[in-house]
Amino acid sequence: MLEHRYQLRVRYKDIDYLGVVYYSRYFEYFEAARDEMMRSLGLPYSEFEQRGYAMPVVEAQCYYHRGARFDEDLIVFSRITEMPHSRLKIDYEICTLDPQVKIVSGYTIHAFINQSGQAVRPPKFFLELLALKLS
Repeated sequence: MLEHRYQLRVRYKDIDYLGVVYYSRYFEYFEAARDEMMRSLGLPYSEFEQRGYAMPVVEAQCYYHRGARFDEDLIVFSRITEMPHSRLKIDYEICTLDPQVKIVSGYTIHAFINQSGQAVRPPKFFLELLALKLS
């Protein structure tokens, strides 16, 4: 299993009039954590694209357990638990920093496409990087 931790602080622009994080912002937190996980693999997403590939989100789910509030420190745990065959699933859990209280959990599923937008198998260089981390 590959697990990555990404820490952030809730910004004022992310909250609604009740003072809690607006529901769609969690997907943005998932994306930021995913970008940092790719970077931790030694493959920033920009380099993945420069090599002629993209990983669009084809499915996303978020389960809301408790609202996060302005200025709260959060940790986003991103996990890849299995090698992708045609699609990649990334699981997420967002918790408060101290003590760790679960805010949301969810996942995203990604397809692999080439520069023409055609679905392709995961590129070999990506699978090799993942294999090193998942073993």
